[in-house]
Amino acid sequence: MCGIIGYVGKKSASPILLEGLRRLEYRGYDSAGVAVLGNATLVVRKKLGKIDEGIARLLKAEPVHGSLGIAHTRWATHGAPADKNSHPHFDQSEKIAVVHNGVIENYDSLKQKLLATGHKFKSDTDTEVLAHLIGEHYHKRKTGNRKPETGNELAAAVSDALREVIGTYGLAVICTDFPDTIIGARRGSPLIIGIGKGEHFLASDANAIVAHTKKVVYLNDYDVATITPERFEVSNLGTDTANVQISNLEFSHEDVGRGKFAHFMLKEIFEQPQTVANALRGRLDFEGATAKFGGLNMTAAELRHVDRIVIAASGTSWHAALVGEYLIEELAQIPVEVEFAHEFCYRNCPLEKNTVLLVLSQSGETADTLAALREAKRRGHRALAIVNVVGSTIARESDGGIYMHAGPEIGVASTKAFVSTITVLSLLAVHLGRLRQLSANRATEILRGLEALPKQLEKILAQNDALNKLAKKYAKAEDFFFLGRGYSFPIALEGALKLKEISYIHAEGYSAAEMKHGPIALIDAKTPTVFLVPQDAMYDKTMANLAMIRARKGPIIALATEGDKQIKKVADDVIYLPKTLEPLNPILASVPLQLFAYHIALARGCDVDKPRNLAKSVTVQ
Repeated sequence: MCGIIGYVGKKSASPILLEGLRRLEYRGYDSAGVAVLGNATLVVRKKLGKIDEGIARLLKAEPVHGSLGIAHTRWATHGAPADKNSHPHFDQSEKIAVVHNGVIENYDSLKQKLLATGHKFKSDTDTEVLAHLIGEHYHKRKTGNRKPETGNELAAAVSDALREVIGTYGLAVICTDFPDTIIGARRGSPLIIGIGKGEHFLASDANAIVAHTKKVVYLNDYDVATITPERFEVSNLGTDTANVQISNLEFSHEDVGRGKFAHFMLKEIFEQPQTVANALRGRLDFEGATAKFGGLNMTAAELRHVDRIVIAASGTSWHAALVGEYLIEELAQIPVEVEFAHEFCYRNCPLEKNTVLLVLSQSGETADTLAALREAKRRGHRALAIVNVVGSTIARESDGGIYMHAGPEIGVASTKAFVSTITVLSLLAVHLGRLRQLSANRATEILRGLEALPKQLEKILAQNDALNKLAKKYAKAEDFFFLGRGYSFPIALEGALKLKEISYIHAEGYSAAEMKHGPIALIDAKTPTVFLVPQDAMYDKTMANLAMIRARKGPIIALATEGDKQIKKVADDVIYLPKTLEPLNPILASVPLQLFAYHIALARGCDVDKPRNLAKSVTVQ
């Protein structure tokens, strides 16, 4: 959630901060603000609303000048969206400014202690409490009126304050006493240092700084960084030393632009033929009739001894995990259980000796998923990951894993990362299956089917205009059902989620067989049903379920296999998908549902890239 950008160097900070905020707006857009230090004066500007409607206009009307600054775009946790709750926040002396991602769980007890010593607060946020706490420790460290000589004293004060804090944080701190220093710290909320020549950056997301540098340092939990134009130092609250590794970003600033597309979401939907190809590249082994990976860090013998896999994920990744369950159980005959990551952490899920945890996360920073990974490792189990962001916390802390190579995903509603995750899970299922009893013929058939997907996805994307027209037909509906069976069931859940996320229409995903056990009571002529009915092993039964909806005059939109003439007789509208193998249907079926949701949201006047109340990466529990 939220976004942080900081700059220290010789250039004017304000334009760099504003550009970074625009790059980060998908992480939070309730409000935004900047703090810039110039000529020993610390100036804060902050405003409720989206970047261009709020802080950008304010900075144009009331410019700030200086070559050091921090900025923040907010997704509200403590305190409603309001100017007073926007970041940055001052300490009591207004010499220190802080921006913060995360949640300070013990903020109330800290606030009461500070109030008792005369502190006064102007906002409802936990962040302002943290700012005051840092200021309190900083002024305790000053002797008399002596001005501290280096930023080390500010870093020490930040460290002192954080030792009192319970919760999560990614934060940036500046102080009028140090016109060339930013202090950064993280626990549970991502933060990276960008390395330049005579300048350095601090950001919660590489998207914000990739236009300026491709060399970065990913901070670890409990790291505290001191950053100046010429150097950076990192220590750790737990060990006083830190593991610092410089990495190179794998994407460019062009990759995080919209290009010719009106929205990031549409761009990312249309990138899916390429992202699937990227996920497959170098991994299809036709000679061995298997898939190959470089990062699982488990031998063939160790993988053969796996008796059970638990997949932990959240949101859209949880739907991908359900597809993974079907794939791995069918192709590899390994029992799979899918858990919400947050439930796995707290319900004491029993794990047998040869159980492996597999976590799924686009960002690699999802708080619940990271907690599940750490819990499995604490209990002595192998924890693998499928992630998109190289260098992310989950990627670094897992015992092994697979990168999606989907490229940056900016749209809040995940599209290409979802499809890439399922593609990787398909490869993993083949790999595990070949270590057991999956025949070479069947494995090769799956690999050939995967290889054909990029061109088949292009064929589906060519139906964009038809899907736009269909979306306008149903855009005024207030309720939707999405139904499917077998491999199509998780895609029904995902289709419903996409529609809810960006159009705010109430939508429910169900197994088609479950409709008769209660939900069918809600069917009427005003409630459309999207039926996933490919010509697979469940076709006849799904058609029978469809007939139940038809008999109750419910409008039906069907996703069917090319050449299916029967479906035209019972559905009001049909979207045809290229013929593929049953385990690969989920990849093809996802794309028209994404486009359908996108066009309905546009027809209803919604902001598809920044839907209300949502943020891209959920880094708080």
